[in-house]
Amino acid sequence: MVKIAPSILSADFARLYDDIVDIKTADYLHFDVMDGLFVPSISFGMPVLASVRKVTDMILDAHLMIMEPSRYAGQFAREGADIVTFHVEADSDEAIRRTLNEIHELGKKVGLAIKPATPASAVLPYIDQLDMIVVMTVEPGFGGQKFMADMMPKLREIRAMVDKHNPECEIEIDGGINVETAAICIANGADVLVSGSDIFKQSDRAKRIAELRG
Repeated sequence: MVKIAPSILSADFARLYDDIVDIKTADYLHFDVMDGLFVPSISFGMPVLASVRKVTDMILDAHLMIMEPSRYAGQFAREGADIVTFHVEADSDEAIRRTLNEIHELGKKVGLAIKPATPASAVLPYIDQLDMIVVMTVEPGFGGQKFMADMMPKLREIRAMVDKHNPECEIEIDGGINVETAAICIANGADVLVSGSDIFKQSDRAKRIAELRG
């Protein structure tokens, strides 16, 4: 069954704990960490994740949209992230490999994310080390964007790569997910769906999470 990862970027931070309780039927809790450099927006960092770690046993899925993620990825893992993903475009090959090893040595899962313009082949050199690949179906940096259906060929390509080289690796889709686009992503091979505004704008969030699973 497909997994659902609500993004707290769309939660109400004045009632964040209540919003987290509201989506407890989901599988992962997704943190969009943005630095204002790799992407235009600034969101939140380790203090928010560490605080959330204290009040939930959900799997915390940290997506680092930051420059040189090798500087901070390990600290996010130490503060409570169960999965740390970062962008292949944001660091050098040497730093990427070092960071993948570091996260695994900390006993956590690690993944690479790719922007819409980045080809699937960018993750292939690292695929044996990955627990997750994040395919962006919007340009990273803002919530509520329109789903990019033209990313589906890339998703299928990555699905084939994962099935051949590392079947345990999950493929996560991030951007513009609602009931309609969720079905498209599932049909094309997605394992995990990130959804922010489409979940948090609902009065019955558990129902929407069930609907997104299909």
